[in-house]
Amino acid sequence: MNPVRVSIIGGSGYTGGELMRLLLAHPSAQIAQVTSRQLKGLPVFRSHPNLRGHLDINFVTPDEVEPCDVLFLCMPHGKASGEIDRWRSVAPLIVDLSADFRLRDPERYAHWYGEPHPNTAALETAQYGLPEVNRANLAGATLISGVGCNATAMTLALKPLADAGLIRRAICDVKVGSSEAGAEPSAGSHHPVRARTARTYSASGHRHLAEVEQNLGGLDVDATITAIDMVRGVLCTAHIDTTQPLETKDMWKLFRGAYNDEPFVRIVADRQGPHKFPDPRILVGSNHADVGFAIDERSGRVITFCAIDNLVKGAAGSAVQSMNIALGLPETSGLSFPGLHPA
Repeated sequence: MNPVRVSIIGGSGYTGGELMRLLLAHPSAQIAQVTSRQLKGLPVFRSHPNLRGHLDINFVTPDEVEPCDVLFLCMPHGKASGEIDRWRSVAPLIVDLSADFRLRDPERYAHWYGEPHPNTAALETAQYGLPEVNRANLAGATLISGVGCNATAMTLALKPLADAGLIRRAICDVKVGSSEAGAEPSAGSHHPVRARTARTYSASGHRHLAEVEQNLGGLDVDATITAIDMVRGVLCTAHIDTTQPLETKDMWKLFRGAYNDEPFVRIVADRQGPHKFPDPRILVGSNHADVGFAIDERSGRVITFCAIDNLVKGAAGSAVQSMNIALGLPETSGLSFPGLHPA
């Protein structure tokens, strides 16, 4: 079987680097080209030093990209949608890791992003790339949208109860690492102001809520996003007002029913020990999502958790997983890395 030739547009950032790392371990994939206008002609390890000795190619410009089997777009928000017809002439399968094609409804896109969608025809054909909620529609897809990392953690924390109609209202407390801000430094991500911080930057109304509502059917949910002193990772702690009282045995049944057949979702809800609840540090480099739950015996409040690596399950890992499904490859190909401990 011929290898699947894969190219990456905008490969100098964190998600591009993670795509390369994952694809190097993929038994059916071959990295053909990686683009960066700024780094044209330089080896990819100049931007991704961990790949030195593993990938001996140089960056090219987007204008030099040749036809391939799969094209991953790691471009700033708003760029892919304006150029999607061009990229579709390069590869039969496009996976866009930006937010451009995540929301299926053009009106919801305009509401959350403040401008009309530039290519509604392409939007109609896009499939949301989180297999845990859209696996059936990914097989044979030609345009797949990436996922929001915060939306992924919130969705997976809430899904078991949402599917059962047990959520009256949910508030998600989401803590994120600095790599979520991307590779380009900013006033908020500059190390002297970012290190050793616990800074809330979105008290309410985060755009990723639109994805959660789309994934789970108009749920009454809000979120607060806080940056903490961590490089990789997202931890969602969801406080849920349920439609009926629930016991621990009910929670086990709901979570097992939702995730027992999911290759990358692990239930972490132990009675004791330092790792009895999900911890994003355990997931560094991994495509796993760890989910868990607890019940406040005093009030009956239900708390659910999801931890992920924002660059893998929240971006590049879900993208590769979706590519595998679209092409009919084993879903776990290239994604078997278990994570690091300690990290």
